[in-house]
Amino acid sequence: MTPTLFGRWQTRLLLLATVGLLVSLPFVLGWVGGQPGVIYFWILAYVAIFGLGWDVLYDYLQKFRWDRDWPAAYQLFAGIWELIFIFCGVKLVGFLPIPIPKDELPLGVFLLHYSVVWLAVFITSQSLMRIIFPRWRFRGGEWL
Repeated sequence: MTPTLFGRWQTRLLLLATVGLLVSLPFVLGWVGGQPGVIYFWILAYVAIFGLGWDVLYDYLQKFRWDRDWPAAYQLFAGIWELIFIFCGVKLVGFLPIPIPKDELPLGVFLLHYSVVWLAVFITSQSLMRIIFPRWRFRGGEWL
């Protein structure tokens, strides 16, 4: 079944609050990426907050497709677009509420963190969510 808007929101928040936090933990502790710091949790929070808005757009665009589905290739394009948006917000424009110093987060580390989190969330949504929540798909992505 095609996810509803509330299903998209619930799934996004659940996966970022569990898988995203677990994957970000090595970055926060400094095991990966060099400098330890909570900056990675802030990036994860920005992805979640702005993602809720993007999901409104994705849900709207999805209604124009004949099958009302959002294939995995579109999820990849959405992930790339969100990466560019968050990167510009953090490094170039600085419009985010909690300013992140531009020199504190190198581009390579940002790309690595975002890519690892995105890949972990994507794989979990395509595999483990279907095992842990077998009725998740049939409720439009809503798990509550």
